[in-house]
Amino acid sequence: MAKIAIVTGGGQGIGEGIAKQLASDGFTVAVADLNEDNAKKVAEEIGNGSKGYKVNIADHDNMFDLVDNVIGDFGHLDVMVNNAGIAKIGAVIDTSQKDIDQIFNVNVKGTIFGLQAAAKQMQKQGKGGKIINACSIAGHEGFELLGIYSATKFAVRGITQAAAKELAKDKITVNVYCPGIVLTPMWDQIDAEMAKIYNVPLGVTKQKYIDGIALGRGEQPADVANLVSFLADKKSDYITGQSILVDGGINYV
Repeated sequence: MAKIAIVTGGGQGIGEGIAKQLASDGFTVAVADLNEDNAKKVAEEIGNGSKGYKVNIADHDNMFDLVDNVIGDFGHLDVMVNNAGIAKIGAVIDTSQKDIDQIFNVNVKGTIFGLQAAAKQMQKQGKGGKIINACSIAGHEGFELLGIYSATKFAVRGITQAAAKELAKDKITVNVYCPGIVLTPMWDQIDAEMAKIYNVPLGVTKQKYIDGIALGRGEQPADVANLVSFLADKKSDYITGQSILVDGGINYV
C-alpha cells in the first residue's frame, strides 16, 4: 500500500522541495496550494500517482474538506506537512490590524486546522501517523521587522509541543522544522521590502543574513526537505514535540 502525504503550500518554494523529496521517498503526495495550477503542475512533475488540490488553509472547512478529498482519492493518510505560510515585513508598532489578522489566520490558524483535520483522520485509522509543521529561526528569536511573523512561529512551536503530548497515546508524532534563510520567492519578498525600509539596494539585506550563516551559503528547499524526509520516516518514530533548526548554523545578532 502506497504511503500518502499531504503537503500544503506545495506549489512552490520549500513546499515544492518537500513534495519532490517525499515522492522520491516513495510517497504519493497530495500537493495542496492556494494556486491550484501550481499544485497540479508540481504533482504531475513528481509523479508517483500524486495529485494537486486547491486549498485555503486559513479556512477551517476548506482544510477539513481537503483531507476528506484526499481520503476519497487514496483511502488513507500517513503524513501531514503543514508547510504553507506567509511573511509580513514591518515594525511591530506600525503593523496594521488587517496584516496581523491575515498572518495569524494563515500561519497559526492554518496550522491548527491542518493539524486538527489530519489528527482526526489518523485517529480514525488507528495506526498512528506523522504531523510535521513549519516554523522558522524566527520562532526561536524575534527578528527586527519580522516581529509579527516571529509571533506566529513562536505560536506554532507551542501548538506543536501541546499537540505532541495530546496525540502521543494515538501514536501520532508532531514535530516542527525551523528553516533559516531559504532562497525562495518568500525571501525575495522579504529582501525587497527591507531594501525599501533600509534604503539599500536589492540583495543587501539577504546577503547580510547569509553572511551570518556558519556553512557560508543560503539555504535551498532541498535542505529543508531532507529534514522533513527524516521526520516522515519510521526512523523518527521516537521523536515528538521537537522544533528542529535546519539553518546552516546561523549566528543570531
